[in-house]
Amino acid sequence: MKLYVGNLPYSVTSDDLRTTFAEFGEVASVDVITDKYTGQSKGFGFVEMPNNSEADAAIKALNESNYKGRPMRVNQAKPRSDRPSRPRY
Repeated sequence: MKLYVGNLPYSVTSDDLRTTFAEFGEVASVDVITDKYTGQSKGFGFVEMPNNSEADAAIKALNESNYKGRPMRVNQAKPRSDRPSRPRY
Protein backbone atom coordinates (compact mmCIF):
# COMPACT_ATOMS: atom_id res chain seq x y z
CA MET A 1 0.00 0.00 0.00
CA LYS A 2 1.29 3.43 -0.90
CA LEU A 3 0.92 6.02 1.86
CA TYR A 4 0.87 9.80 1.62
CA VAL A 5 2.80 11.47 4.44
CA GLY A 6 2.26 15.20 4.81
CA ASN A 7 2.93 18.20 7.04
CA LEU A 8 6.54 17.12 7.49
CA PRO A 9 9.31 19.40 8.68
CA TYR A 10 11.45 20.53 5.74
CA SER A 11 14.48 18.94 7.41
CA VAL A 12 13.08 15.39 7.26
CA THR A 13 14.97 12.85 5.14
CA SER A 14 13.99 9.58 3.49
CA ASP A 15 16.03 7.75 6.13
CA ASP A 16 14.03 9.47 8.90
CA LEU A 17 10.74 8.31 7.39
CA ARG A 18 12.05 4.79 6.71
CA THR A 19 13.07 4.44 10.36
CA THR A 20 9.71 5.74 11.60
CA PHE A 21 7.58 3.49 9.39
CA ALA A 22 9.84 0.42 9.82
CA GLU A 23 8.56 0.18 13.40
CA PHE A 24 5.27 -1.05 11.90
CA GLY A 25 6.66 -3.48 9.31
CA GLU A 26 8.50 -3.80 6.04
CA VAL A 27 9.07 -0.60 4.06
CA ALA A 28 9.53 -1.12 0.31
CA SER A 29 10.30 2.49 -0.64
CA VAL A 30 10.37 6.04 0.69
CA ASP A 31 10.25 9.18 -1.41
CA VAL A 32 10.44 12.66 0.14
CA ILE A 33 9.31 15.14 -2.53
CA THR A 34 11.77 17.95 -3.14
CA ASP A 35 11.76 21.16 -5.13
CA LYS A 36 13.47 20.50 -8.46
CA TYR A 37 15.35 23.81 -8.38
CA THR A 38 16.45 24.11 -4.75
CA GLY A 39 16.45 20.45 -3.69
CA GLN A 40 14.63 21.43 -0.47
CA SER A 41 11.87 19.18 0.82
CA LYS A 42 8.33 20.30 0.01
CA GLY A 43 7.06 18.93 3.34
CA PHE A 44 5.46 15.74 2.08
CA GLY A 45 6.36 12.36 0.69
CA PHE A 46 5.29 8.79 0.06
CA VAL A 47 6.02 5.52 1.83
CA GLU A 48 5.25 2.16 0.26
CA MET A 49 4.58 -0.82 2.50
CA PRO A 50 3.84 -4.20 0.85
CA ASN A 51 1.75 -5.55 3.75
CA ASN A 52 -1.63 -3.78 3.95
CA SER A 53 -2.26 -4.64 7.60
CA GLU A 54 1.14 -3.19 8.58
CA ALA A 55 0.37 -0.07 6.52
CA ASP A 56 -3.02 0.28 8.23
CA ALA A 57 -1.33 0.00 11.62
CA ALA A 58 1.12 2.74 10.63
CA ILE A 59 -1.75 5.01 9.51
CA LYS A 60 -3.65 4.50 12.77
CA ALA A 61 -0.59 5.10 14.93
CA LEU A 62 1.06 7.96 13.04
CA ASN A 63 -1.76 10.06 11.57
CA GLU A 64 -2.01 13.35 13.53
CA SER A 65 0.91 12.28 15.74
CA ASN A 66 3.59 14.80 16.69
CA TYR A 67 6.58 14.25 14.39
CA LYS A 68 9.52 16.55 15.07
CA GLY A 69 7.20 19.27 16.32
CA ARG A 70 4.48 19.02 13.64
CA PRO A 71 1.22 17.02 13.43
CA MET A 72 2.07 14.53 10.68
CA ARG A 73 -0.67 13.51 8.23
CA VAL A 74 -0.68 9.88 7.07
CA ASN A 75 -3.26 8.28 4.79
CA GLN A 76 -3.54 5.99 1.80
CA ALA A 77 -2.21 7.72 -1.32
CA LYS A 78 -4.70 8.33 -4.10
CA PRO A 79 -3.77 7.47 -7.68
CA ARG A 80 -3.03 10.51 -9.82
CA SER A 81 -6.12 9.87 -11.97
CA ASP A 82 -8.40 10.15 -8.90
CA ARG A 83 -7.23 13.63 -8.00
CA PRO A 84 -9.09 16.65 -9.33
CA SER A 85 -7.13 18.57 -11.93
CA ARG A 86 -5.87 21.99 -11.03
CA PRO A 87 -6.66 24.86 -13.36
CA ARG A 88 -3.67 26.23 -15.26
CA TYR A 89 -3.37 30.02 -15.36
